[in-house]
Amino acid sequence: MSTSTSYTPPGTILLIGASRGLGLAMASEFLKRGWNVVGTVRAGRGRTKLHDLADEFQGRVEIETLDICEPDQVTALRKRLSGRAFDMLFVNAGVTNNPAETVGEVTTDEFIRVMVTNALSPMRVLESLEQYVPATGLIGVMSSGQGSIANNNAGQREVYRGSKAALNMFMRSFAARHAETSRAMAIMAPGWVRTEMGGPDAKLTIEESIPSLVDVLLAKQGRPGLEYLDYLGRTVPW
Repeated sequence: MSTSTSYTPPGTILLIGASRGLGLAMASEFLKRGWNVVGTVRAGRGRTKLHDLADEFQGRVEIETLDICEPDQVTALRKRLSGRAFDMLFVNAGVTNNPAETVGEVTTDEFIRVMVTNALSPMRVLESLEQYVPATGLIGVMSSGQGSIANNNAGQREVYRGSKAALNMFMRSFAARHAETSRAMAIMAPGWVRTEMGGPDAKLTIEESIPSLVDVLLAKQGRPGLEYLDYLGRTVPW
């Protein structure tokens, strides 16, 4: 007697911010698992490691140009992707400032730069592109454990923390407006990872963080509602 097992075929992820660091590692991990990747890079960066992945995984990587802080570019990307459907939309973006700089010390321009890049622009992208994610899909953003208000016992990195807490709040508002949807939504905390932004003193390697983070996203598929999760799937306090 023959038996059958359920099988969910790999899908396609629209990955915003995939040219380096955590985004590039996510693109690589999804490709290894059979997924297709549509990844964005900023104009003027020339050839990136995402282009190398496109060469390695022939026909499974599409590269789009986008600066998330430029609304005109977001609109143009939405038009270029018209008619497409993505199993997952994940916005990976982030900058930091001097970690020792307090809110009382930061300049207005620097405060705006961090807040616009880390909180406002990811949500603008998500709001613009969420229409291409079906009811069975997942929408996610890369936040940080430092965006947790409840866990902030040590202070430091005040502006960065504030920007990620703002992103988390905006995602909760988005989820409240879409409470009727069956789509899964995830705010991810990847841990402190040794990247260009994370710095050499970070506790985790990319190899220790990203494969597990992808596991969490794949497990979150089909589980409606918004969750704030770390790279091991643990719930992060708001």
